[in-house]
Amino acid sequence: MENDIQEPTLRLGDNTVPALRWGSTISHVIWLAVFGVFYATSLYFSWWTWTHWISFVLVGLTLISAIWSIGLRPVYLHKHFRYGFTDEFLQLKSGAFHENYELIPMAKIQAVSTNQGPVLRRFGLYSLEIETMGSSHGIPALPKEVAIEVRNQIARYAKIKEVDE
Repeated sequence: MENDIQEPTLRLGDNTVPALRWGSTISHVIWLAVFGVFYATSLYFSWWTWTHWISFVLVGLTLISAIWSIGLRPVYLHKHFRYGFTDEFLQLKSGAFHENYELIPMAKIQAVSTNQGPVLRRFGLYSLEIETMGSSHGIPALPKEVAIEVRNQIARYAKIKEVDE
């Protein structure tokens, strides 16, 4: 039997990398500020010495996390994330080291929504959230026109499959 399901080929938006980098930068700066306040508080109130070391370890872990989240993850996500859809299936493919391929039947999709936070809004991007009975799937960063078109097309296909059954 011939495999008639093609690999997904559609890619994320061009502004994905800077948008994800800014989002990660903001969250890491907030965490570093929280750890800084903790450290300053422990100095001010003369807490035990081990609380200073905990502060240093937390800052170190946050900096290591920042290298991954700001420097590497956005590039890998943009390079390796693909999506596609037909009237039967939604396909999501991601992963550089561990490839993950999801095939979601349109008949199982219950809701499709577009989300846009302040960072995505700055770059004109939307994330797409696809809900099924048991799980949730997402497409992280699409341009506005593409996101609305994909959302409407998936909603149309899901409704057609629901009516047919």
